[in-house]
Amino acid sequence: MKGKIKVLFLMAILLFSPLSVFAQQAPRAPQGTTEMQNDARPLQVPNIAVQITEPRSGNEVAFSVRLLILLTILSLAPSILILVTCFLRFSIVLDFIKRALSLQQVPPTAVLNGIAFFMTIFIMWPTFTKIYDNSLKPLSDGKVGIEEAYKQAEAPIRDFMFVQMSDDTSYIKTFMSMAKMEKPKTKDDVPTYILIPAYIIHELTIAFKIGILLYIPFIIIDMVVASILMAMGMMMLPPVQISMPFKLILFVLVDGWGLLTQQLFLSVAR
Repeated sequence: MKGKIKVLFLMAILLFSPLSVFAQQAPRAPQGTTEMQNDARPLQVPNIAVQITEPRSGNEVAFSVRLLILLTILSLAPSILILVTCFLRFSIVLDFIKRALSLQQVPPTAVLNGIAFFMTIFIMWPTFTKIYDNSLKPLSDGKVGIEEAYKQAEAPIRDFMFVQMSDDTSYIKTFMSMAKMEKPKTKDDVPTYILIPAYIIHELTIAFKIGILLYIPFIIIDMVVASILMAMGMMMLPPVQISMPFKLILFVLVDGWGLLTQQLFLSVAR
């Protein structure tokens, strides 16, 4: 009995001795500290203050009103440039040709607007040059005031719109009559706030006329393809799926993009 107890005691020593030795030799994990460094600085947020004071003189009131008008004009500048230039006509006609070709995704709308934008810059470059030479540069040099610079910048735009509407002044007469104003005798008698909407309606009318003329040959192709499919008894097949390749072939063979660009240029540059 005593021999068995000694054997069990020796076995327990052999089993547990490696664990105790490993526990003594195992490195201790470093203990973290929560103390902040002395050179650490907190995040500094600047103070922003807005002061609203009462104007002391009429000049301060006029300056505030001018600043408000200038900010309003800058926010509306993209829309104004689109409406008083030939961009409106170009963008509408390009969208018409895309629909006439039965194209859904190609070319993307952003590409068509980009083409219209750069064509507009090409057409309007002489007008923009006059505005820079007669208005912006003298204003930056301090030779003229804001009122004079505005008049000098307005004149080339007015001349461009009058040239485009030289063959049809009915819209100017319509807006003049709605404003209960007398019939203008010269161009100077037409206010700018009447000339701009008249020009916009005129450009929309011209763009839709061009779009209708572009639609005619492609509509004929659609009608011929639809008639052939119905004669063959293939009524379940969409005619657009068959006619679109023929329209693309016709458009490419006649150099459609080149002719369209040239005719748009000739319709504006007179």
